[in-house]
Amino acid sequence: MPESLAPDLLTDQHIVVTGGGTGLGRAMARRVSDLGAAVTINGRRPDPLAETVSDIEEAGGTAEGIQCNVRDPEAVQAFFDEAEERQGPVTRLVNNAAANFLAPTEDLSPNGFDAIVRTNLYGSFYCTQACGRRWLERETEGVVLSIATTYAETGSAYVVPSAMSKAGIVAMTRSLAAEWGSEGIRLNAVAPGPFPTEGAWDRLVPDEDLAQQMQDRVPLGRFGSPDELADLASVLLSDLTGYMNGEVVTFDGGEALAAGGQFNTFTRMPREQVKALMEQLRPD
Repeated sequence: MPESLAPDLLTDQHIVVTGGGTGLGRAMARRVSDLGAAVTINGRRPDPLAETVSDIEEAGGTAEGIQCNVRDPEAVQAFFDEAEERQGPVTRLVNNAAANFLAPTEDLSPNGFDAIVRTNLYGSFYCTQACGRRWLERETEGVVLSIATTYAETGSAYVVPSAMSKAGIVAMTRSLAAEWGSEGIRLNAVAPGPFPTEGAWDRLVPDEDLAQQMQDRVPLGRFGSPDELADLASVLLSDLTGYMNGEVVTFDGGEALAAGGQFNTFTRMPREQVKALMEQLRPD
């Protein structure tokens, strides 16, 4: 943890991190706990939730893990009811739960498209709306931080549903920043570049050569680390950024400035070769 972040930066906050059992969500949940927040994480699989909660508690933090499919609005409402029953009013929300996979768009099934858009866009809206209603009814301030992506702005080949849904998250962030800002509710987003995480990275980067090409596109010459994103998220969730509202912070080592959509590299390969690589990534 950087020395510049006070260990009580997020004391007295109850922060929900969706998709908090793995990857970037897990890193953010652990970091905000280190900074004094009570944390509730959700996800569809119980084991990762339990592991993350155990890690936080072993480090002296306070955390709860509750199963929830963010695609289901009724499940989302029940999740927030239970989260607040266990740890008191939620004061901050991190929309992190996401789905993505590589696919030639002409081969994308309706179910595949639906799974990504409903998780990313619908899930973020359902959770944001659930928090917003509570904060407006209580006349309390609140903060929503959503995880977008750099290609929400540029688009990207082979991840069309993800690009569409993440662009929607950016539009939601900016729209509600204007609508709810006068009520003391702030919304911002982070647009990460490539951040290797267990599971998600394996579904998106077929081999080491392509990973190296992606890394070479980053002016800083490396990928980001989950801890770096967790530090940034902690600051954006805190009162240190109390005047920031409706912003999307690009956090990609300069990649978006140097090149367009993250997965456009694949367009330089024969299409049948691309399809064969993506077929290898399909789960058994």
